[in-house]
Amino acid sequence: MERATKIKEAYIEYFLENGSQPTSIYSFTKKLKMNESDFYEFYNSFELLESDIWLGFFQETVLKLQNDPIYATYSVREKVLAFYYTWMEVLKQNRSYAAQTWRLIDKRKLQTPTFLTDLKQAFKHFLKDLVSEGKESQEVRSRRFLDERYPDAFWLQLLMILDFWVKDKSKGFERTDAMIEKAVNTSFDLIGSTALDSVLDFAKFLYQNR
Repeated sequence: MERATKIKEAYIEYFLENGSQPTSIYSFTKKLKMNESDFYEFYNSFELLESDIWLGFFQETVLKLQNDPIYATYSVREKVLAFYYTWMEVLKQNRSYAAQTWRLIDKRKLQTPTFLTDLKQAFKHFLKDLVSEGKESQEVRSRRFLDERYPDAFWLQLLMILDFWVKDKSKGFERTDAMIEKAVNTSFDLIGSTALDSVLDFAKFLYQNR
C-alpha cells in the first residue's frame, strides 16, 4: 500500500476511535511502525493531512465523473447536479469521518476550516470552468463583476448541502437528494434568468425541513 494512503487510512481510523487528532506525529507514526520522517515526506502537520483527505474526496468525485462518457453530454446544470450526487456517494463511504470532522468546526466563524482549504480551491476552480462553459451555452447570463463571484456562491452552497447531509436522518438520505435538486435548480434559475417561483419553492423546502 502506498505510504500516503496508509497514513490517511490510519489517521481516519484513529480519529474515529478517539474523536480527535493523535497527540503527536511521533506517537502516530510509531503505531504505524514508520519513521517520523516518512510522515513528513507527505505532510507537515495533521491539519495538512486532513486537508488532503478532503481534497481526495473531491478528486475521487471528479474522476468518477470524467470516467462516465455520458457526463460530457450533460448541460452545465446537469453537470453540477451530477457532481453533488456523486460527491455524496463518495462521502457516504466515509460518512462517520466526514460527519465527525464537520461537527467539530465552529460554524459561527466565517473563515474556511483548515481541513477544507484545498477542497475549496479545487472546487472553485472546477466551478469556474463550468461557469465559463455555461456562458458559452447561454445557460449562465454574463453579469459584469457579479458572475466572477458565482464560484464563491456555489462554494457556500456546497457547505450548506454538506451541513444538511450530516444532519439528514431520512432513509437513503432522500431529503439531501431533494435539497441538492432544489438548490442547484434555484441557483441556475438565478444565474440564468430570475425565477421567483423557484426561489419560493426552495425557501418553503428549507422551512419545512428546519
